[in-house]
Amino acid sequence: MSRYVLALDQGTTSSRALLIDHAGRTVAIAQAEFTQRFPSPGWVEHDADEIWASQLATIGEVLARAGATARDVLAIGITNQRETTVLWDRATGKPVAPAIVWQDRRTADACARLKADGHEALVAATTGLRLDPYFSATKLGWLLDNVAGARRRAEAGELAFGTIDSWLIYNLTRGARHVTDPSNASRTLLLDLRTACWSEPMLRLFGIPAACLPGIVPSSLGVSAAPLAIVDGLRIPITGIAGDQQAALFGQACFEPGMAKNTYGTGCFLLMNTGSAPLASTHELLSTLAWDVGGRRYALEGSVFSGGAVIQWLRDGLGIIKSASEVEALAASVPDTGGVGLVPAFTGLGAPYWDPYARGTIVGLTRGSTRAHIARAALESIALQSADVLLAMQADAGRPLLELKVDGGASRNDLLMQFQADVLGVPVVRPLVTETTALGAAFLAGLGAGFWASEAELAALVGIERRFEPGRDRGWALEHLAEWRRALERARGWAH
Repeated sequence: MSRYVLALDQGTTSSRALLIDHAGRTVAIAQAEFTQRFPSPGWVEHDADEIWASQLATIGEVLARAGATARDVLAIGITNQRETTVLWDRATGKPVAPAIVWQDRRTADACARLKADGHEALVAATTGLRLDPYFSATKLGWLLDNVAGARRRAEAGELAFGTIDSWLIYNLTRGARHVTDPSNASRTLLLDLRTACWSEPMLRLFGIPAACLPGIVPSSLGVSAAPLAIVDGLRIPITGIAGDQQAALFGQACFEPGMAKNTYGTGCFLLMNTGSAPLASTHELLSTLAWDVGGRRYALEGSVFSGGAVIQWLRDGLGIIKSASEVEALAASVPDTGGVGLVPAFTGLGAPYWDPYARGTIVGLTRGSTRAHIARAALESIALQSADVLLAMQADAGRPLLELKVDGGASRNDLLMQFQADVLGVPVVRPLVTETTALGAAFLAGLGAGFWASEAELAALVGIERRFEPGRDRGWALEHLAEWRRALERARGWAH
């Protein structure tokens, strides 16, 4: 029997590959960063070929690190940055333009026009999403209208659209399969959330030809139905596919309604399992498909656009730290922010504000303010944005959250996790394995391939590393939230 599941975790700033054994342990990991492009204010692009090359390189590297070969891999699970939009030539497999990243805001005005024309209610009722440039449909529409001949060629079936999962599968199968799963499809503004099929009204609204769309397959597939990746000349079934945040929810074993997690990556993404039916939000959150594993499961989601990205900005933009790992000690060197507030709205604000015109803002500076105060304000901004989402989520769900499961790179920051517990007033639970996005992809693939037998078996593999209990009273938390919202008001609408 093959020893491992190979998880491919294609993120916003790097591609990674992990080998997961039957005990749910990460045996080896490989990572490759790739170029971030900012050609105009508010624009964010990736080279899709570079993404594929970086992901391919990690496969060879992770096998070498484990002393393994492709024969040791039973199945592949893919998880990916969502909404990022790739358009490529079916015949050559080459992108016709740079990929437009989920953070990109170039279609803000197009979304505003659709809102002004009264389309948002129908969009929300059909897709569970909002008219925002975050999602794929207006990005794809922009490519069709701005790349010479693209619309005509897409209508003729010569071009293929995909989110990053589709792009990787197309390349791994050498062009044999053009598919996506419901979790990724539900982030395009083109999927009917209740039927999990492409929506004809949404295709007409956004001017998207059906001929360029991928087929939709379950998030966990049996081997006989799975796309076959070619690795070192061997065919390995791709039996797990999910967008990164849904994969993290699965990897945290949030299998029951009411269970929630927050992933602290480039952005922060808080998801709550809502069961077998979508739950419409009345507090500016999203309803999304979580996965299709023997039946569809849905989630409420709140998206924070700049989470770990603010730490990257401290390093790369301001130069006040040399590596992300330095931020905790720097922030802990002062007892509080000294009145400094930082709103990291570098690419607008996500839930529950949905303001593409907001921009990053620092308030409360005095001559006594130091880089330590700014670093602490940056860390606190991550938790405060997440608190806004959680409060809205509890109101939508009509139930209090008993605990918040956390994962992602910044979840390893103890100062941030304790502040998160304090400001939320609920325990924050960090797992033994914080790379739960990749673990979720592996779990989905392993279920499909028979590596694991059930969700109960998977839940038993997820251990707790630390539990952060709230240590402040609610008056303290409410005061911090009130100051945060004062700062937010100064950041909103700035780009107008």
